Amino acid sequence: MRGPKGATRSTGQYLPVQKCLAGGSVRDLSDQELLSMVLGTGTKDRDVIDLSGELLRRFGSLGGMYRAGLRELAESKGVGMVKSLRIQASFELGRRILAPGGAITRVDSPALVWKHIMPEFVGLRREEFRVLVLNNKNHVIRKCVVSVGTISEAIVHPREVFREAIREAGSSIIIAHNHPSGVLTPSKEDIQTTRRIREAGEIIGIELLDHLIISETSYLSMREEGYF
Repeated sequence: MRGPKGATRSTGQYLPVQKCLAGGSVRDLSDQELLSMVLGTGTKDRDVIDLSGELLRRFGSLGGMYRAGLRELAESKGVGMVKSLRIQASFELGRRILAPGGAITRVDSPALVWKHIMPEFVGLRREEFRVLVLNNKNHVIRKCVVSVGTISEAIVHPREVFREAIREAGSSIIIAHNHPSGVLTPSKEDIQTTRRIREAGEIIGIELLDHLIISETSYLSMREEGYF
């Protein structure tokens, strides 16, 4: 069966939009086809499917594109700032779906903490150290970034950790930071920082419930693993 005029490439394959208009599902499209729908158009030398394939090869995957900067994407031949913004906007829509909404969230297990905060760490190249301030029912009442470090460390001081907890009259805190490498084993600095913050919390009267080390696929609870 012939598709609508202009609906096929020179190879005779349907373009993704026409595939879906003909009854196909968006979920069945490849990464390359989905990206081509975001880009919309190719160049005079390459159609949008080929351009999408080239981008995926250059950055390795959709995840690699997510971690790329706006101008890094824009510098790719045939992309430019407008298409780069479209790509980043599509990723941001997905991130917001995963991210928790404005409702108060109860976090009474490390798994729930990870589920709650993981979307905020997706794609980060550097370590970020965050604090969740909880009320006496373990509801998150405040989240904040305390420190942004290098690729291998985040510099943290207890006063920065507890500042927002004191302002919000929090009952306890949970701290979390990511390991961009994906290796969840705590470093010597992670262990020392955790113990220092726990001791400061005992003096202030705000308990440190846990310290999670986060990756995009898993987590480590330092309390469950016996580090404090």
